[in-house]
Amino acid sequence: MTDVFEAGIFRGKRAFVAGGSSGINLAIAARLGSLGAQVGIFSRSPDKVDAALAMLHQNGVDAAGYTGDVRDYDAVASAIGQFAKVGNGIDFVVSGAAGNFVAPAIGMSPNAFRTVIEIDLLGTYHVMRASFEHLRRPGASLLNISAVQSSQAIPLQSHVCSAKAGIDMLTKALAVEWGPSGVRVNAILPGPIGDTEGMRRLSSTPEMAERIASAIPLQRFGTKAEVANLAAFLCSDAATYISGAILTCDGGQLAGNPTGVVG
Repeated sequence: MTDVFEAGIFRGKRAFVAGGSSGINLAIAARLGSLGAQVGIFSRSPDKVDAALAMLHQNGVDAAGYTGDVRDYDAVASAIGQFAKVGNGIDFVVSGAAGNFVAPAIGMSPNAFRTVIEIDLLGTYHVMRASFEHLRRPGASLLNISAVQSSQAIPLQSHVCSAKAGIDMLTKALAVEWGPSGVRVNAILPGPIGDTEGMRRLSSTPEMAERIASAIPLQRFGTKAEVANLAAFLCSDAATYISGAILTCDGGQLAGNPTGVVG
């Protein structure tokens, strides 16, 4: 397949990806790196960070890794500061660390609900807040990885729906606050993306996976590469007037099934 982006368009740019050791976020880090950006990834697991760096380096990406928990502001700020100092600033920031599990609201402990809010929403705020002073602005692009649960009430996902809705509103608020400094802030809402941990949890059997896919207008799961391409577009000069946008990458799921009920 012919690449839709010009080779090297991000040469000289620097991207920090929180949650970048796996899944969609690693795919985004790899995509930005393949287009020339220097990449810093941040995740809680040292083993996952090491494995992600090995993959990125094997594919020719200039990448560095940092370990910490997005719930710990000081850890986030330290990692972002280290990455920014090495290259004198940051152009792109992606916040995608997330937690998810299937549970009814009445059967979920308050601590379990709080954990998802802290990882997803508070973690996103930490990444955005800590990165601002290091941004190369005007021109910086910040991306929050939300989910269709922010706009679609899905059974057994009350914790995720709440956290992602908060991320979307935070995205809009920061786009308004930081717009005058030339910083763009957007969010991507991936729908069912195949071969991700979240999708494996939500479609635990082949039958359930088939039911979910059949409810999507495009009749298939998305790919991590498709989300990564959208992220690259939003960071590129083709999107310089896009800010405060909440963009779905879901095969038409929200448009075709606004209730979120599969069956």
